[in-house]
Formats: sequence, C-alpha cells, structure tokens
Amino acid sequence: MTRNTSTLKNYLDARREDINKALKLFLPAPPYCPPSLATAMSYSLESGGKRLRPILCLASAEAVAERETPGSRKNARALALPAACAIELIHTYSLIHDDLPAMDNDTLRRGRPTLHVVTSEGMAILAGDGLLTEAFGLITREPQSSDSVIVNRKLLTIGVIAKAAGATGMVGGQAMDLASVTSETNELPQPKLDSDELQKMHEQKTGALISGAASAGAIMAGADEETTSAIKTAATQMGLAFQIVDDILDVEGSSENLGKTAGKDAVTGKPTYPALYGVKTSRQMANHCIEHAEATLQSINLSDARLLEIGHWIIERTL
Repeated sequence: MTRNTSTLKNYLDARREDINKALKLFLPAPPYCPPSLATAMSYSLESGGKRLRPILCLASAEAVAERETPGSRKNARALALPAACAIELIHTYSLIHDDLPAMDNDTLRRGRPTLHVVTSEGMAILAGDGLLTEAFGLITREPQSSDSVIVNRKLLTIGVIAKAAGATGMVGGQAMDLASVTSETNELPQPKLDSDELQKMHEQKTGALISGAASAGAIMAGADEETTSAIKTAATQMGLAFQIVDDILDVEGSSENLGKTAGKDAVTGKPTYPALYGVKTSRQMANHCIEHAEATLQSINLSDARLLEIGHWIIERTL
C-alpha cells in the first residue's frame, strides 16, 4: 500500500488535537475535585504523548463507518471520542503507577519528571486511581443518549475496555513483568521468560489496551462481531509490534529523544525482544506483525483504512 506520510501526520495531529480538547472537558476539576488531585491528574495527562490508543479507537470507528456509509467518519468519531478519552485516562494511570518506586522506579516520563517526583508517592497513587475510575464513569455518561442501540454499544465497550485493562489484560501483563525481574525485596535471580511467555506478557501488558482501543472504536461505530473480531486481531498484532519497537528504542534511543530513561530495560534485567532475539530479528518480527495485521484488515475490506497506516507508523517511528 502506498502511504502519504505527510497526510498521515496531518491526520494524527488533528486527532490528537480533538482528543486533547475533549480530555480537558472531561477531566474533573475544582470545586468538584480537590485542587491538588486535579493538578496531579492534569500534570500527567496533559504532558503530551503519542495518544496512540485513543487515535486507534477513533480510526477504527471511522474505518467501520466509512465502509458501511461513505461520508460518515465525523459522526463515528463523535460516538467514539468519549471511549477514546477513557482509554487515554487508563493508559495515563498505568504510566503513573508504572513509574512508582515500587514498580519501575523511574524519574522521567514524556520528557518531564514523573508525577511522584513532583508531588508525592501518595498523590501519584491517588491520581492514578482517580484517572482509572473516571474512565468508566466517562463512558457511562458520554455520549449522552437514550437510544437503546447506543446504550448497548456503550455497555459492550465498557466490558471490552475493562477486560483489556484488568487482571487478564494490562494489569496481568504488568504482574508478569514485575515477577520476572529481580528487585530489592526479591533478590534471587528470576527465571528468564521463553519466547511464548514473553509474547504473552507483552500481549497483555501493552497489546491488550491497544487492541481494546481499536475494538471499542469498532463497537461504538456499530461493527458486527466478525468485523470487531478482525479489528481486534489486527490491533493485537499492532500492539505487539509497538512493544517490540519500544524494546528496540530502549536499546538504540536516548533519554532526550524518548522522553523517558533509555537503557533501563538492560540495567534492570527486564525481559525484552532484543535481549532474547537481538535487534535485527526483533525488527523483522515487528514487520511480520504488521503484515499479519494488514492481511487481517484486507479480509474484511478495511485495507485502505487509517488503521493500517497507523500500523506502519508504529514500526517506522523513532521515538
């Protein structure tokens, strides 16, 4: 597929602007929320980031709607925007908690000091808790509608996102990651994950919320089960590719460019694709993931969607 990178950049920039504007509207603020908590949540949420997950949600909704009714992208985006923002709330909470001393103990995120560094561990925990809880409240409220069709889509979306974020999804993957690394409280060397275990960990830790985001967008746009399942499969491959590239960038990138501490995976002994396969083979694996995603989208006639362009951007990015 021929890709126009400038057009894709314009699209990504436009969707980020939509998401950022909506997040400011949806995030609780004083006097309804204590100022210290509102400031803490905003600090991490508004510190930038690729917004990959909410963009995938919107792109998925657009692709489904456009295939069924040409010219309906804008309406589909409006339906999916609250779910997209909820996913970004969840993603941001996970980053806040990941950076805590009890987890990755990192001091840099998105080019800024991590939240617990500028506030306190307690406030960082509460900010993460607040973002996670508000995410599900947001989907129940928005988009406001008494239409039983929309209400049912929202219920399905809540279920998909909850599973993606929970013990069998992102949190489960984080637990696998934490258990695989030697820590101050567990000084014994941990057994190395084999290839299947590494893939399972990343499919849950990173891939689950990415595939959940794409699935949520499809559902909010009215996709049938076959289409939603195919989009989930394709996005799962994109999520795995994203994590593989992240692992590579941790080896090859700099803290300044990445916006987070580079080289930390090797220092902490984290299981990664480059550590298991080497950088060259890891790149090939990421490419194979996107090829699989492309074939899956083609099978449901979504091969020209932004979804696939975003997939290629994932493996071509440098930060």
